[in-house]
Amino acid sequence: MALYVMIAAGTAALAALVQTVPAGGGTEYRLSRGSRRQVRNGLCLVTIFIVLFALAACRMNVGNDYAKYVEFMHLIACGAYEYVPTEAGFNLLVAVLYRLAGGENFLLVFAVFAFFTLWLFLKTMYEQSDSFGWSFFLFMTFGFYFSTFNTVRYYLALALALYSVKYVLKGEWGKFILLVLLGSSFHKSMLVVIPLYFLASLAWKKWQLGLMALFCTTFFFLQDFYLKAVVFLYPSYEDTEYLEGGISWFNILRCLGVLVFSLLYYKQAVEGSRRNRFYFFCNLGALVLYTCCSFLPIITRIGYYLNVTQILFIPAVLAKIGDKKQKRFWSVVIGLAAAGYFGLYLLRAGNDGIRVLPYQTFMFHDMVPILSDVN
Repeated sequence: MALYVMIAAGTAALAALVQTVPAGGGTEYRLSRGSRRQVRNGLCLVTIFIVLFALAACRMNVGNDYAKYVEFMHLIACGAYEYVPTEAGFNLLVAVLYRLAGGENFLLVFAVFAFFTLWLFLKTMYEQSDSFGWSFFLFMTFGFYFSTFNTVRYYLALALALYSVKYVLKGEWGKFILLVLLGSSFHKSMLVVIPLYFLASLAWKKWQLGLMALFCTTFFFLQDFYLKAVVFLYPSYEDTEYLEGGISWFNILRCLGVLVFSLLYYKQAVEGSRRNRFYFFCNLGALVLYTCCSFLPIITRIGYYLNVTQILFIPAVLAKIGDKKQKRFWSVVIGLAAAGYFGLYLLRAGNDGIRVLPYQTFMFHDMVPILSDVN
């Protein structure tokens, strides 16, 4: 746990030194910046990337499904695709990397996923956030980085989804769809962002929100129908524990907190901004999913495609607060709340379903036996 705290604190301190162009800043702003700032930004970003990539790439047996992924990779190497539930993109990447490595090098696969997942998150925050330092701080304290140690396919898709937001906001739907299709070849749940991000991009009127609220009531009395739809999309979930839903209180409280904060400054920060309005409706949609669809399996994963925008939305609202005292007050409140959330995350980090603690590395630990080894 101490290692994770030091990594989070150290990289967040470096991120605070990164000064980026505010989202929506023009060319004149870019040209007016000196090269010294660019060099400092580059050094900080490279250092952050190396530290976080090394921690992720060197891990061994860290993550709830680490051994399961090693088993899937072994089956892919053996050509036993009928026993592998993973998507074609993942299967192809594993086959290519194993061929290049000359054997079953699962560490290489995890390292490649860590590289691109982390690169996409950092690139998104650097290009699309009003404050890279704030976005990165929230990225670490909300547990997004350490959660990438689990379900590596999903978190690569999540990083792609967050990056694709810029195409939604620009109305470049062709590029958005292509990126979604690419991500869905690694985790097909990413397909849900097509309707979800489209709905969040609309300028909703009150009567339309009323109709949507009426539709959401169907989640309470048509649960069997929606469960059948999930099984149709994910046949491997049938008759497994994955079909068990559950209320995600932490995500509900986090969404509520972000929405209340944004509503306090709705007119000056959200109402006139297409970008911030998109983030607002993403978080409202996530809250609806967590409260109305708790019966659906792994609803958290679907909701994350929406509430991951919090790392961009919170800095965007803070940037619009004109009063310095209010801005300082909310900065302290958000910082303390995020740090508290991180503390709670670390306390649960060793539990089943998370298991990113204790940290182990291939340099000092051996791989646990996988199912194929036992049989």
